[in-house]
Amino acid sequence: MSPAIRVVGVTKRFRSLQALAGVDLEVAQGEFFGLLGPNGAGKTTLISSLAGLARPDSGTLEVMGHDVVRDYRAARMALGVVPQELVFDPFFTVREMLRLQSGYFGLRNNDDWIDEILHHLDLTSKANANMRMLSGGMKRRALVAQALVHRPPVIVLDEPTAGVDVELRQGLWQFIRKLNRDGHTIVLTTHYLEEAETLCGRIAMLKAGRIVALDTTANLLQRFACRALTLKLAAPVVLPPMLASRASKQDGVELAFGFDRFDEVADILVGIKSAGGAIVDMALGTPDMEQVFVGIMNQN
Repeated sequence: MSPAIRVVGVTKRFRSLQALAGVDLEVAQGEFFGLLGPNGAGKTTLISSLAGLARPDSGTLEVMGHDVVRDYRAARMALGVVPQELVFDPFFTVREMLRLQSGYFGLRNNDDWIDEILHHLDLTSKANANMRMLSGGMKRRALVAQALVHRPPVIVLDEPTAGVDVELRQGLWQFIRKLNRDGHTIVLTTHYLEEAETLCGRIAMLKAGRIVALDTTANLLQRFACRALTLKLAAPVVLPPMLASRASKQDGVELAFGFDRFDEVADILVGIKSAGGAIVDMALGTPDMEQVFVGIMNQN
């Protein structure tokens, strides 16, 4: 069985910017896969290349065994992409947009599936509303529906919950999990690292156009993360440089530090006290994906 996505030696340069610098990646059919990285790491360029919106300078990309350049029609039929940007035609209703999208793929009489998508995405009441009248969260849901209208086996979600409130986000993930259970391959990019940790079985991390980590979520947490010490201070303090460099979070009066050995906690507490900090609350936590991400991105 061919992988859902195969990327071999892909490079892409935009003038002086090396967006992708030799990416190799395989995503198995039926996986829920995470693609993480800071802004400018190359995530969107890789997705655009898979979707045929950007032509790589070298290398090959396949979707369900179809080369995205030589067999682009079959590759495009196998892929649904939810873009990061809210791109839509303001003169169509939600249903009209989905019918038009169906036509692009040669699908007629697709209303039953459209109705099912609208139901699962809680858009039924908005089916006849003009796209420009929807809230930001509803527009993003409509774009998810648009990506699913041709029933692609591989679905790429590029920051799908940006600007979506908690209730809508939970409903969206419930539907996406169902699609994954039904056999769809899901590739997710997100800045909400707790989403990736909860949903994804494997995760790849991109930095400067290269994959710098690729493993199961559990292995990444075990190999790269450490325990966490979270502190709440009575007032903000200026940390000494050595202590500041260890902090994975510095949000006003809240600080977070990673540590491997419990005797390191004493050193951190002494450093906070020496800086004039007064601790009002403290918690020890287990490793999380934010620590993994920060640690890997800070590696040379």
